Amino acid sequence: MEFDFAALTGAERYKLMAAAITPRPIAWLTTVSPEGVRNAAPYSFFNMMGAEPPLVAIGLMRRADGSYKDSARNILETREFVVNLVSESDAEAMNFTCIDAPPGFDELEAAHLETVASTLIVPPRIASAPVTMECRLHQSIEVGLTTIVLGEVVKFHVRDDLVDPERLHIDTIAMGLIARMHGAGWYTRCTDMLQLTRPVFDDWNKAEG
Repeated sequence: MEFDFAALTGAERYKLMAAAITPRPIAWLTTVSPEGVRNAAPYSFFNMMGAEPPLVAIGLMRRADGSYKDSARNILETREFVVNLVSESDAEAMNFTCIDAPPGFDELEAAHLETVASTLIVPPRIASAPVTMECRLHQSIEVGLTTIVLGEVVKFHVRDDLVDPERLHIDTIAMGLIARMHGAGWYTRCTDMLQLTRPVFDDWNKAEG
């Protein structure tokens, strides 16, 4: 079955893509407006884009009328945000911050989320998140009803019990992260995995020869 995306609506394209491109990591963003109002919201159009410089990319969809939601507006105006990764223990609180609340609503307070101060930027970090990344806006790209944000990670925080600082080894499984799946609020755990060793060309070439 093939679909001509030029003949489909945005909602139809979203339904197909979001159900097929899974699992997607979740960037639980915390931002602060220029007036000092805090905001928290999760976004699953998110991933790491490089290490030189250390960049993350987040796709922020605008409202149907083209206006920005709080996260995008705050990032564009202040050029700062925190990416908090989401463990299963935070799933209910994260889901609450999906709420379609009016501007100025403090999701962190309403969800009873404890925060800690960031080191280099204004937006706070979510205390229970296993990993948090303080980011400054590197570049924003406006495409249709989407604002793509490239953020440079300027400070990387890992919970002490999850990392060996000498080896820079993070206990990924112990983080208990969840990821976004298809529609109607489905998520997945990172507990069922497989491991594949990257092939070495010379070894493959000898075996084939």
